[in-house]
Amino acid sequence: MTDIEPVGLGYIARRHETTYAAALGPGPDDVTLFSEESREGFDAAGGYWRRRVRRQDLEWLVLLRTVGAFGGEPCVVLDEDDDGLHIAYTGHSGLRAEALGYWMVDHGAYEVVVPHEEVHSIRVERVPIPTRPAADHPSPSPSRR
Repeated sequence: MTDIEPVGLGYIARRHETTYAAALGPGPDDVTLFSEESREGFDAAGGYWRRRVRRQDLEWLVLLRTVGAFGGEPCVVLDEDDDGLHIAYTGHSGLRAEALGYWMVDHGAYEVVVPHEEVHSIRVERVPIPTRPAADHPSPSPSRR
């Protein structure tokens, strides 16, 4: 196992030089920022504070996910506890997933809990999420015939 601390899936966003845990929505162009301490413009909500902002008001938005390999097949780490790592299969063969001991949790979605040492090549991926609508990015002019 590597020294990387497995984490679940989650969004993080940067706004006004501060990084926050984040969630997409409620609208398609909205992001909800979360803080563990009171901040200006944030509303108290169940022991934390939250604020809805527009995507374009962010410096950046990223999906963090911990990925690895189990049985030679790709997986994403959903959670970690004393029993091991709760992982989801990200390959393309349901038959292979079932052969590795994954159980189907939904059509085409497979999960299993395995000992830590059985998951290899663990790393944290940062997947950038666009903060500007596609219309803000001019597309090349169509070629003329």
